[in-house]
Amino acid sequence: MSEVNRPFTAEQLAGVYRAIYERRDVRSQFLADPIPPSVLARLLKAAHHAPSVGFMQPWDFVVIESPAIRQQVLASFNQENAKAAANYQGERQQHYQSLKLQGILDSPINLCITCDRSRGGPHVLGRNSVMEMDLFSSCLAVQNLWLAARAEGIGVGWVSILDPQQLATILQLPESVYPLAYLCLGYVSEFLDQPELASKGWRSRLPLTQLVHSDTWGSAVTNEQLLEQLILNNSDK
Repeated sequence: MSEVNRPFTAEQLAGVYRAIYERRDVRSQFLADPIPPSVLARLLKAAHHAPSVGFMQPWDFVVIESPAIRQQVLASFNQENAKAAANYQGERQQHYQSLKLQGILDSPINLCITCDRSRGGPHVLGRNSVMEMDLFSSCLAVQNLWLAARAEGIGVGWVSILDPQQLATILQLPESVYPLAYLCLGYVSEFLDQPELASKGWRSRLPLTQLVHSDTWGSAVTNEQLLEQLILNNSDK
């Protein structure tokens, strides 16, 4: 049996699940320590090995170290964050404004993962019915990078409070290229036991038992053994 076809050992399997369960959206714990180029290259390679519709590989990676560009991105964030805060009132608004939602200047590297929606031409295998499949594929590249980063001891934070058109202008992206994910990367002082929004009381993880349906939406799980395992695995970690 070739190495690629071998099942994972128990230790390897535990490492995969550890990365999944201990992955965090980091905003507040970044250290100034630089990420070695060899490590960053491994993370980008992991992202590049994500699955993609029609194998179109729509992603590109913009590595951002320039303080001037980061300041522009931060200004865009501050503008959009003020708009987002206006969605809440009273204590909820105060709670929102107390949250740190970006590490643009704190992290040693910013990274924008883009999606070139023209790559592969107008007819991409598998994208005929759901045109957003290229965007979904690029999200898988983000997740690959995020899990690999956790395994390397590197924190990642996704800054989603940005205007895509402004960000595209700042990064001088071609018209067909969408700035899918603006990420902050760096070594951290710690990985929190829980997601930061949960630990800060913004929202809790939903019970898994409420999210699994049988055959059709809203139908309770009838497989008693599965239900038992869902209950056993219903921790907040």
